[in-house]
This record gives sequence, structure tokens and C-alpha cells, in this order.
Amino acid sequence: MSDTYERAQEPAEAERLDVASALREEARRLDAADPLGGHRAKFALDEETVYLDGNSLGALPAHVPARMADVIGREWGELRIRSWDESGWWTAPERIGDRIAPLVGAAAGQIVAGDSTSVNVFKAVVAAARLAGEAGEGRDEILVDASTFPTDGYIAESAARMTGHRIVPLDPADIPAAAGDRTALALVNHVDYRTGRLHDLPGTTAALHAAGALAVWDLCHSAGALPVGLDAHGVDLAVGCTYKYLNGGPGSPAYLYVAERHQDRFDSPLPGWTSHADPFGMTPGYRPADGAVRGRVGTPDILSMLALEAALDVWDGVAIDAVRAKSLALTDFFLECVRAYAPEGRVTPITPEAHAERGSQVALACADAPTVMPELIKRGVVGDLRRPDILRFGFTPLYVGFADAEQAARVLADVLAGTPSD
Repeated sequence: MSDTYERAQEPAEAERLDVASALREEARRLDAADPLGGHRAKFALDEETVYLDGNSLGALPAHVPARMADVIGREWGELRIRSWDESGWWTAPERIGDRIAPLVGAAAGQIVAGDSTSVNVFKAVVAAARLAGEAGEGRDEILVDASTFPTDGYIAESAARMTGHRIVPLDPADIPAAAGDRTALALVNHVDYRTGRLHDLPGTTAALHAAGALAVWDLCHSAGALPVGLDAHGVDLAVGCTYKYLNGGPGSPAYLYVAERHQDRFDSPLPGWTSHADPFGMTPGYRPADGAVRGRVGTPDILSMLALEAALDVWDGVAIDAVRAKSLALTDFFLECVRAYAPEGRVTPITPEAHAERGSQVALACADAPTVMPELIKRGVVGDLRRPDILRFGFTPLYVGFADAEQAARVLADVLAGTPSD
């Protein structure tokens, strides 16, 4: 943890204060010293709500509505078809991909924005299976994170049927040892969407490569929350959404990463006209474009694409290492507050304590979760529920502060204790 977020050690003062007062004072001190604290003003947030659901839908960057008014009123309303060239609509998928790239540790030219995460998972898994097939016969299995977000599993199963592979579901920790000469690829979530557990991307990728297989990573719950290092760790393909920690808006375009070394052999199962080497030639035969453009399919969804591009402005000048330092400090502090406030035995953290194994959310097992979360939301603390018994709280360092964490834990304790709201 960085020095900025080191906890104050004042035992004499702490003894004079009750626990709640001490934690509130600590929250104020940490917020005052927070180098990212000023970024909250860049978002459309009210002071009455503690918003801890940015791991499902990021908050609206405050400048995006004005940008979209210009896109709709001038670019679409006045320029109309000319905007494909004059306003840069046509090149938006690659341009936005290059803006996402530094947030996931990738050089320019390897990410294209567009389509949904599900569609990009399909492209990545099928393309990886085809790449693995070039190495010879016998690689007929696809290892899949057994705890994956359901859609990833559904897509992988469909891709396996289409390509003649079989699915092998495994705990992510078991994938490195399970990879062998029959493994074509593994599809793994970087952070578990339910528990917040951070999986070992460098070690798993290296083990897959040692076995002659490819690594495909889902970054939905890590991009914008912690360093990923796609290039540094030799990841082959990756996908991710942009509406969580990247704040792109509901249903905003996802993205596909194809490592440069694979791009000339990337064989997309969805060869659309916009990924053609000569898209306006309208020829019947498909000839793929060079580079990440091969990941494109159809006409870009310009309104949501440009909203995403504007939203990414909040990342200008922000170092992802600083985001990670604050994320760990926030989740540490929230867990401390929960331990201090919550009635004993009512909630159990299932997010790992170890920093090396924690994403940017805290998940609490709670038998009464289906009734607790609606009451929390009613009282102004917005997290979410994963049935049957998990309370999830996402900590988005650009706009969540330590006072938010303390307040959320205190309100949670009140709900658990049955204390009436004010």
C-alpha cells in the first residue's frame, strides 16, 4: 500500500473516542490525503447516496451529456452522413481501443472497441481454437473457469460444439496444473464476479504457454480497477466490458484485445464488412484487414461508442497503480468498519484478505441478503445482490471515498441490527 493511505497510529486518542468516532475521523483524514479525491467532482453523483455498484454500472461522468448533445444535434443532426469522415465516426473503434489500451497494459493497435462482451468472447474463443489448431492435431479441449460469469460458459460451450472441442470446467487455481498437450486454450475471468477474488493472470498465462496452449482472459471486473499487464504477461486474447469501472454507460461497447503476434493469423468467426481490407469495395469474397481491425464486425454503434470515448476523458493523467493503491486501502478500511460495526455472525467476508488475491469489490455472505440489500438501497447505500446470499459492494476509486466506506458499513450494521432508519 502507498504511503498516502498508511493508517494513523494514535492509540491514546483512539482510546478516548468511541469506535464510530475514531473510524469517522480516520475516514476524514484518509479522504483529505487522497490524491484521487478530486476526481469525484467529475461525476454526476449526489451527496445523499453512497454508490457502491460501479462494478455493475459505473457512474456518469458529468461532461458526457454535453458531448452527446453535440453528437446528436450537430454531428448527426447537421453533418449527418458526413460525420463518418468529418467527425471520425469510422475510426472510432480503433481510436477508442487505443485509449483503453494503457488501462490494461497494452500497446496501441491491439484493441478494438465494439459489440458486446459476449460477442467478443465468442470471437476470442473460436479464434484461439483455430490458432491452437495450427500447431497440430490433438488439442481438443478448452479449459473454462468453472466459476465464470454464466454467459462466458454458455458462449464457450457453443464455440466448443462448433469447433469440435470439449469443455473442461475447472477452478481457476487448478488450470495451470491441468493444462497439457490436449489443451487448446483456457478462458478465465481475471476477477471473480461474485467473490471479488483476483486470479493469477501472469502465472496461469505462463503455465498455458508452457503447455503449448493459449490464454484468453475476461477483464470485465479488473479493467479500470487494477493493473492487468496484457503485453507484459504475454496474454494472447482478452475481452472486457466498459460500463463498469470504465464508466462508459449502460450497454456501452465492449472491446477485444488481440496480441500483435497473432493478428496476421487471427481468424474471426464473424467476418463482417467493416473488418474487410476494402470495406467499401463490397466484393463477395472476404479479405481481412490488417491489425486489430480484424476484430470488427458490423457498423459501429456510434452513439454509445462516442459516449464511451467521452467517458474515458476522466482517465486522463490517472495512473492505474494509484487507482490500485486506493482500491486496496478502501476495501481494507471497509472490511475494518464492517468488523467493528456489524453484529457478530451476521455477515462473513468471502473476498480474500490477501491483497494479491483481491479485486476492487467486497462480497459478504449474509443469510438475509435478499432483504438486506433492498433496505440498504432504501437508506442510500447502493450495492447489489447475488442470490442466494451474497451482498456485493464495488469500490470505484475515482469517485468512492473513505467516508463512503465508513457510512456504508455503519448503515449495513443498522440494517442487520434492525435499527429503524432516520
